[in-house]
Amino acid sequence: MSPTTVTPLATPPSTGVVVLALMLLLGTQPVSTDLYLPSLPSLPQVFGVPLTTVQLTLSVLVISFGAGQLLLGPVADRFGRRPVLLAGLSLYTLASAAALVSPHIAWLIVCRAGQGVGMAACVVCARAMLRDLYDPAQGAHVMARASTWMGLLPVAGPILGGYLETTLGWRGAFGVLTLFGATGLAVIALRLPETLQRPNPEALRLRPLLDNWRVVLGHRGFWAYTAVSSFTYAGLFCFIAGSSFVMVDVLGLSRREYGLAFAFVTSGFLIGSAVCRRLVPRRGLVRSIRLAAFVSLAAGTSMAGLALAGVHHPLALMIPAFVYTFAHGIHQPCAQVGAVGPFPTRAGAATALSGFLSMALAFGMGYWMGWSYNGTVYPLALTIAAWCFALAFAALVGVGRYGHPTAAAVHEARDNTAR
Repeated sequence: MSPTTVTPLATPPSTGVVVLALMLLLGTQPVSTDLYLPSLPSLPQVFGVPLTTVQLTLSVLVISFGAGQLLLGPVADRFGRRPVLLAGLSLYTLASAAALVSPHIAWLIVCRAGQGVGMAACVVCARAMLRDLYDPAQGAHVMARASTWMGLLPVAGPILGGYLETTLGWRGAFGVLTLFGATGLAVIALRLPETLQRPNPEALRLRPLLDNWRVVLGHRGFWAYTAVSSFTYAGLFCFIAGSSFVMVDVLGLSRREYGLAFAFVTSGFLIGSAVCRRLVPRRGLVRSIRLAAFVSLAAGTSMAGLALAGVHHPLALMIPAFVYTFAHGIHQPCAQVGAVGPFPTRAGAATALSGFLSMALAFGMGYWMGWSYNGTVYPLALTIAAWCFALAFAALVGVGRYGHPTAAAVHEARDNTAR
């Protein structure tokens, strides 16, 4: 069969299958970081390298994840979602297995890069698949439903990671990641049909590709929603990259206690996703994001205020971070769907660009957290607070002004007519 004539099954997948697929595909991102975090403070001694080198195992993961989306988004538009998913999950599983036997830090960093590319295939195709099957409002509802269940992964991941670190060492986490990737590969291979009805034969040609990027990047609504998704993830990634060192080395928690603390924080995402699932049908994307902005602002203000007041206790970080992840559970699914929604014929390109911009920012934050760490809570608390203010501005001003779906639809329709 020609790659330009991919034909999906006559019967589209049920919502239950789509939700399961989204959980496994989008779940590769949190489980690849959260399961590994309790082991992070021990790696400088294990490999005999400085903290900034160990942080590369997180930073390389996110930058390869972001860069991979730039290529794999158009590939998915050209050849379909399913072949890209199968190849990406295979790479993710193999890279996880290779990381399990890493003899030195360079090997581990390379394997994490491979995991990042595999994650890119999973996430870019999952989001594009959602746009293939649903309109933006329905897609946000299905995404929130999947996020509610997917939220169990970042809650259970740190707890399991803390247990694995104290019993099997850091390699235990990669054993679990190998099993997770293999499970996702089996489910996609057996249950998920192709969702792309009209592959774009021009998707990989340079001129049409650049033209697609021009159209997407020229859309103010895309930038508004992408700013929200990028800023909310930047703040979260600061906590991911820096919290283990602060809570274990500065505030004195054990590895297992840190796993429980991180699970408590990420449970906010689970609750926020459940709220989002009910909020979006009633309030819509724009109002949901703007309401969550006030919650993020309260979280950042309280975290910075407690740190500056000298309240240096795990709960002074955990409770504001819990509130932050609650808002993140609303921001992220809404912003991801909103960024792609105006581009039904360019879903892969829009998803890839949005994902790359978000991960490039996270890469910078990973480096920043390693460079700025000074044995205190201040870099972590104040950086997250700064992103909360930036996030509130993007949500209240950017999305409030440019994020309305009706205006986006008109823009896309005019562009398609002109072409």
